[in-house]
Amino acid sequence: MSEASTLPPLGAAGRLLERIAHLAIAIAATALFGLVVVQGWQVFARYVINDSPSWTEPVTLLLLSTAMSLGAAAGVHTNRHFGFYLLHDHVRPAVRRGIDLLVPLVIAAIGAVIAWWGALLLLDGLHIKAAGAAMPQSINYLPLSIGGALMVVFAFNRFALALRPRVEEEVR
Repeated sequence: MSEASTLPPLGAAGRLLERIAHLAIAIAATALFGLVVVQGWQVFARYVINDSPSWTEPVTLLLLSTAMSLGAAAGVHTNRHFGFYLLHDHVRPAVRRGIDLLVPLVIAAIGAVIAWWGALLLLDGLHIKAAGAAMPQSINYLPLSIGGALMVVFAFNRFALALRPRVEEEVR
């Protein structure tokens, strides 16, 4: 038998973060599907009906930004994004614990910078109309800012979980 280390069950805050992460994944997946539809229409309109719509490029960029930002944030929540996994797996347990505490702080700092600058860039360009679409030019920074903020929240949750003592249990 080998021993595995697991975390205690989720509380109400953990369940809320799970729901937020699932929502982020659902929105990112919907954005990817929308990206396929919009680009499919672009190709059809350009090569079949010879009338290329101008709105497809800005909408594609918005959908791509949404999928990327929210997908990255959900990856932080599930511990599948931003990590030093090779290093983590080849060091002593005491060093592993230090890595488990340091990585979420680095992620939170990066997420905070992304959220802050994304929000500033969004606000800075709200008055400029995007070429080809009836939306602000800076709208692409909205999902970036939201994704960065979610990265901060999810990283602090990972930090809090890393501080908790692990429950040892047997795995058969």
